[in-house]
Amino acid sequence: MSDTVKIATRESYGNALVALAEKHDDFIVLDADLAAATKTGTFKKAYPDRFYDCGIAEQNLISIAAGIATTGKKVFCSSFAMFAAGRAFEQVRNSIGYPHLHVCICATHAGISVGEDGATHQCNEDIALMNVIPGMTVINPCDDTEAKQAVEAAYNHDGPVYIRFGRLATPVIFDDSYKFEIGKGVQLTEGNDVAIIATGLLVNEALEAAKTLKEQGINARVINIATIKPIDRDIVIKAAKECGAIVTAEEHSVIGGLGSVVCDVLAETCPTPVKKIGVNDRFGFSGPAKDLLVEFGLKADNIVAAAKEIIKNK
Repeated sequence: MSDTVKIATRESYGNALVALAEKHDDFIVLDADLAAATKTGTFKKAYPDRFYDCGIAEQNLISIAAGIATTGKKVFCSSFAMFAAGRAFEQVRNSIGYPHLHVCICATHAGISVGEDGATHQCNEDIALMNVIPGMTVINPCDDTEAKQAVEAAYNHDGPVYIRFGRLATPVIFDDSYKFEIGKGVQLTEGNDVAIIATGLLVNEALEAAKTLKEQGINARVINIATIKPIDRDIVIKAAKECGAIVTAEEHSVIGGLGSVVCDVLAETCPTPVKKIGVNDRFGFSGPAKDLLVEFGLKADNIVAAAKEIIKNK
């Protein structure tokens, strides 16, 4: 693990596309006039003949991706999460989800950490939107290593995939020995007092929270869930049975995201006290990303407080 290197997962996405193209020539990349921001521009520079800018027309972007996919080509299409999941939802549902096409929708600038762009661009609903599309795989990687491997896994997957990438640089948690697998969670720390199940940007905060809790005599089991759909039910149920209390942590609305999926699993199999850390049914606003994470309660201190509270309910 690394405590110092920080890389935005959108950067990881651009680099992963180039690395993937060195091995495979059967996919193309589409963007919606945001190549510099989504980092597909890295791919465009290396493989200009396999890159197409569809302009500021996200519904058309998705429809074009669907049409190309019907010819047997694999497609990666990108825009901000607010536009890829929000503005183009109908096209994603009907043109990609319904015919179960192999299109990888790679959405950057997700969550409150978009920062100064404000509420209109801070998409805290995209996971919920993609979760309800039948057959859609939903991935939210936590660091550079996992993001790069998620891109390759999406390429090899059969069917539509939504991958969420962030704007803010985050610590690299995994080294090259890590192996990402769709549908599998990873336990990062040992502990049976409480389980902290986190995804994306909040995984590092969960690890910091576990350190603080350990100093206070509380052993927290941190679990990284990169694939929110299909979620690793076994690792969630095991944590519930062995820890008896769960905290979920995500840079997304507490409605319809990781916390909701975890609660659905446990309600069916192993009812367990759960406390959700996330955006609490409110819109964001402009400001520096780091300040917004504090304002919206998405920091290690908030996870620590939630863990202590939920332990009382065991």
